[in-house]
Amino acid sequence: MIHTAGCLIIGDEVLGGKFAKYCFLLGINLKKIEVIGDDEAEIGEATKRMSEKYDFVVTSHDDITYESIAKAFGLSLRLHEGAFQRMKALAKAKPPQKNFSWDTPSPALDAKLRMVKLPVDESRDEKSQALLVDENLWVPISVVNGNVHILPGVPNLFTQLLDGLKPFLIPRLESPEGKGVYRVIFSTPMPESEVAGFLSKLAAKVEPRGVKVGSYPRWGKKRNSVTLVGKDKEYLESLVSEVEKGVDGIRVENEEDGDEDSDEEETK
Repeated sequence: MIHTAGCLIIGDEVLGGKFAKYCFLLGINLKKIEVIGDDEAEIGEATKRMSEKYDFVVTSHDDITYESIAKAFGLSLRLHEGAFQRMKALAKAKPPQKNFSWDTPSPALDAKLRMVKLPVDESRDEKSQALLVDENLWVPISVVNGNVHILPGVPNLFTQLLDGLKPFLIPRLESPEGKGVYRVIFSTPMPESEVAGFLSKLAAKVEPRGVKVGSYPRWGKKRNSVTLVGKDKEYLESLVSEVEKGVDGIRVENEEDGDEDSDEEETK
């Protein structure tokens, strides 16, 4: 079962936010996002550490990631024939690359082959170690040690492949339906100090049901935010009127939505 997750980002912090949202929606407890440099030893050490600690690990990859992770786990690199054939098939739909042939050795061909030479563990089922999750992409998700998933560092590909990975993850989630975590946001004109007593009592009441209560001052704004986060959507909905009354606020979709009411009141 997947309960916890870690994310290793090599060089692009933007990807961490995408993964955080992904885990939130699937109800996976994201424990750590770590950004490291393009260094073989650092990549290997961080990947092994996260693999030992978390159920589900995602790392972005660059030119040396496959080699670094393979070395760290004592694995060899092998050409993934399925990904290579799909790469060639999809390339035919694009203008041909000048002075390039799939059948003639060249630096360009070597570079393409390097992208589909993946870490392979002889003790594991080979099919489970490389996932082709999108028929429109040749890019595989390389899976190492059963829980490390290596994705490209290009943001749009990273997101697209994460979406394609969902069917492989959902059966292993605490909620097999893939229902994630829900958040209800309230906008209140009251300062945090004035709602603290009510929120403390509320937190004690809802904690056994797996609901977390949050209060967030919004510096420079006239209204603050209160949130309820949990997996039981029906129970969260049942708390809405109680919280609105307790914080003298309103439910909103986004934190800034309540600001419009404050501006209108000032112009009256």
